[in-house]
Amino acid sequence: MTKRDYYEVLGVSKNASDDEIKKAYRKLAIKYHPDKNPGDKEAEEKFKEVSEAHEILSDKQKRARYDQFGHAGVDGGAGNPFGGGQNPFGQGNPFGNGAYSQTFSFDFGSGGGLDDILGSFFGFGAGARRPRRGADYRTQVTITFKEAIFGTEKQVSVNGESLKLKIPAGIDDGMQIRLRGKGGEAPEGGEKGDLYVQIRVKPHKHLTREGTLILSEEKISMVDAALGCEVKVETVDGEITMKVPAGTQSGTPFKLSGHGVPFRADGDRGPHIVTIIVETPKNLSRKQKELLEEFKKAKKRGLFS
Repeated sequence: MTKRDYYEVLGVSKNASDDEIKKAYRKLAIKYHPDKNPGDKEAEEKFKEVSEAHEILSDKQKRARYDQFGHAGVDGGAGNPFGGGQNPFGQGNPFGNGAYSQTFSFDFGSGGGLDDILGSFFGFGAGARRPRRGADYRTQVTITFKEAIFGTEKQVSVNGESLKLKIPAGIDDGMQIRLRGKGGEAPEGGEKGDLYVQIRVKPHKHLTREGTLILSEEKISMVDAALGCEVKVETVDGEITMKVPAGTQSGTPFKLSGHGVPFRADGDRGPHIVTIIVETPKNLSRKQKELLEEFKKAKKRGLFS
């Protein structure tokens, strides 16, 4: 489903001020808030839509990316980080037919879980006796920022059993991998428990992540901003050279397509967004001050537009 323009959602112009955006959001949020519209699915969707629009347009950097690239520049910042509701690792088991399977698990809590739902159909529900199951184990693995982007393998040891854990490309901090049957032993006739591995990703010195986007900043001088220049940009694929056109303003985002986070099994990746920060010099020499004064005078005389 195609998303509507965020400015249209809030009913403001593209030149709207921060206050105008805030006021428009408050008015619509009150109108569509679920507490005022209990059971109204349409109002609930409207509330989510205006909240998402406000989240993007109230953030200067996200708004700048949206203004330049549209939804593609901010899709990693809202909703499903992999975009489009897709399974980021494709269909079926992404790990092949190994001795065990790995899945991203979701805890249904105690009671009412998947086992109970299936049990109600096959006769081993809450009132029926069934073989006891082994205990689930939990552990944690820390990987680097780059390993999270491209995937890696790690050795995991729990209670003296050592396993090779395949970590898929695009995994994010806090995600959990489930290894079926690699938990505690069960009584006779029961199934072994599972092993849950929580993934922790070390922060990068220069790069951050927002869903499928990788973000970074590059600082340039006001002279380079005025005349244009080339900058060396660190990416997860190595250093690349990026051209910055003359007249670039501070806060301008540039998109490096295909240098972000994988979001499909076929290897498609999000972009790397580079935001240019123009530095204003603090300590000028006498000569530098004289040159800037000459520039200022020339501008006043209309020599520069």
